[in-house]
Amino acid sequence: MNGQTVIELFKSWGLQLVTAWDRFWFTPRYPQVLAVLRIVTGGMLFYSHLVLATQLGDFLGDHAWINNATIAQLHDGAFGSSDMGRSYLWHLSNPLLLWLHHGLTLLITAAFAVGFMTRVTAPAAWFLQIMYIHRLTGTLFGLDQIVTYMAMYLMLTPSGSCFSVDAWLRERFSERRGSNRKLAWLLPENRPSVASNVGTRLLQLHLCVIYLFGGLAKARGELWWDGTAIWFAMANYEYQSMNMTWIGSYPRVFSALTHLTLFWEVFYCALVWPRLSRPVVIAIAILVHGGIATSLGMATFGFMMIAANCIFIEPKWLLLRSACEPAIPSVASVAEDAPRNESVVDDLELRQREEKLAADKEKLKQRVETLKKRERKVRRAAKKLREQGAGDPQELSELDEPLELD
Repeated sequence: MNGQTVIELFKSWGLQLVTAWDRFWFTPRYPQVLAVLRIVTGGMLFYSHLVLATQLGDFLGDHAWINNATIAQLHDGAFGSSDMGRSYLWHLSNPLLLWLHHGLTLLITAAFAVGFMTRVTAPAAWFLQIMYIHRLTGTLFGLDQIVTYMAMYLMLTPSGSCFSVDAWLRERFSERRGSNRKLAWLLPENRPSVASNVGTRLLQLHLCVIYLFGGLAKARGELWWDGTAIWFAMANYEYQSMNMTWIGSYPRVFSALTHLTLFWEVFYCALVWPRLSRPVVIAIAILVHGGIATSLGMATFGFMMIAANCIFIEPKWLLLRSACEPAIPSVASVAEDAPRNESVVDDLELRQREEKLAADKEKLKQRVETLKKRERKVRRAAKKLREQGAGDPQELSELDEPLELD
């Protein structure tokens, strides 16, 4: 194997890597799964703020358990290093203003959940959540972190294009939307898009990072190595919502569960991607977080973690006929004009074909770009040969003819 062959081999590998990278991030994807996660995340945000409203004065204002002055000092460096956890809620102390602000927050999170004006309410719901998180330092736990990161990525996607009020408005104002760019942006189409895929990949990768570092943190403790971590969790009355102490009579069972949980969490980031192992990994996630939800008194956290794992579900499983999905004129016209005994393409099959065509179009575009790059290299080489007076002039002139790729 000579040097030129090695160079060509590395170029081929590099091209395959770039193609795989582009396919991973920029293949258009349907937003159905993101729409479901929007409903779940928005609903949980609304529920969290509703619970907060039952004791709003204890959490916000100058008379809260941690008052405005103290919370500011926790972040501005008075008690340690300064951070970027700033919030305008540090400066609100009037009870009426706090209640008006909280009422507005409830309205925005509810609108985000039902998919009303999602292009606006999604980033607004995320921003308000950040403000509350920076104000409520010391009273947060895993649920708040999960809903915050999910809202952050969902606001980058057209998650309101399906299963939403926006989808109903899009159909109602379809004529005006066609001539109004702002309205078209505000009420996006329910179709495959790069934004949906990028948001999906970010949610997937973030979940992998959570599990990886969570598993590595567990691996630093002795209880996860000697197999007793599950037993001590079940025996802790502070978290116990179901009496599971009977598991202490079966040390081999709780030891096996402990080691299986640790292995699953550490290697989740690798095993969740292959299609062969993904169903098993997701099934274990449902069992683990379902157990946390029912046995350890953390129902909301367990539910949200199960929902977060649903980001690995392919949209094709949710491509069902519903009122929120856009009508397809070609199918409708065929159904009206064709004879009654002539079959019409199934809606699901049509959408699957549309998704495949979008992916093939993206691949073709990448191939065209690759060919154009090679064309430019050939022209530079031909120009160099002409300058050196080498080669047949007629053959070199043929290389200057552009490729018909458009």
